[in-house]
Amino acid sequence: DALLRSSVSWLSRRDARRSPWWCTVMALTWGEGAGPDLLVDDGGDATLLIHEGVKAEKEFARSGALPDPAATDNLEMKVVYKILAEGLQKDPQKWSRMAANLKGVSEETTTGVHRLLQMAKKKELLFPAINVNDCVTKSKFDNVYGCRHSLPDGIMRATDVMLGGKRVVICGFGDVGKGCAAAMKGAGARVVVTEVDPICALQAAMEGYSVSTLESQLATADIFISATGNKDIITARHMSQMKNNAIVGNIGHFDNEVDMAGLLAWPGIQKVNIKPQVDRFIFPEDNHGVIVLAEGRLLNLGCATGHPSFVMSCSFTNQTLAQLDLWDNVATKRY
Repeated sequence: DALLRSSVSWLSRRDARRSPWWCTVMALTWGEGAGPDLLVDDGGDATLLIHEGVKAEKEFARSGALPDPAATDNLEMKVVYKILAEGLQKDPQKWSRMAANLKGVSEETTTGVHRLLQMAKKKELLFPAINVNDCVTKSKFDNVYGCRHSLPDGIMRATDVMLGGKRVVICGFGDVGKGCAAAMKGAGARVVVTEVDPICALQAAMEGYSVSTLESQLATADIFISATGNKDIITARHMSQMKNNAIVGNIGHFDNEVDMAGLLAWPGIQKVNIKPQVDRFIFPEDNHGVIVLAEGRLLNLGCATGHPSFVMSCSFTNQTLAQLDLWDNVATKRY
């Protein structure tokens, strides 16, 4: 009851249809207060938003300039800049107050940790951060076994395709890719791994997977899964060369692992919605189509319900311990 009477924003999965960034802003907006004391972040989105907000406020105070969505080609950042520009005119100190009040953040994804490391290297990090992702009881369980469970769950809920006998390309053989490849192999698929890191590529070979390049698999593979945390892994040009009705999905992180912007901008491309979170894109050159899951976002979340609670309890236990450590050491200035 106390929470319901408070000014804390409550958001559901359905609210994310408006914009994940809008949801993040709402989650951080606590009435007239300065916002949260601690952050539990997943992907670094909340941390990034606060840092971008502080930068925008400083520039607004200096020159009166608002963030310009046209200044970037990144579709996600266009949304961020638009939201920040709207908010600056209402409260030009919101993010600075929030950053000053924060005692720290605990981050549980590989991508989010990379963002934190980049900020720390540039000496731009505004508050302490704990890397939960690299806890062995997180990355070796959540990333591997969580994805091993939720990848086939997402594919089958979305398409009801039989995985046995299918040729499946897994892009990336890190912890996430290892779980994905194991799941597809266990389902009877013929698994091909693409990997730029020689150690991970050798691991894939030693596990019995075929290791190849993505380009060499375009004409023959049935399913393509990006599991890298990087961008432009599966490009629009790649998809234009795939076999008819090849399935494309992402379980790495952002929707730019699969080049959705390039696909939507392809001349004459036709998008046919099959059902929620499942779309077929038809190329005008030969009328062949590819089936894209969850609009290039995380298919295990968009097409299913993500990792099961048991494996996530490992990650969230680490998050809880990190949060306690951050709070207990506010006075000691340990971080």
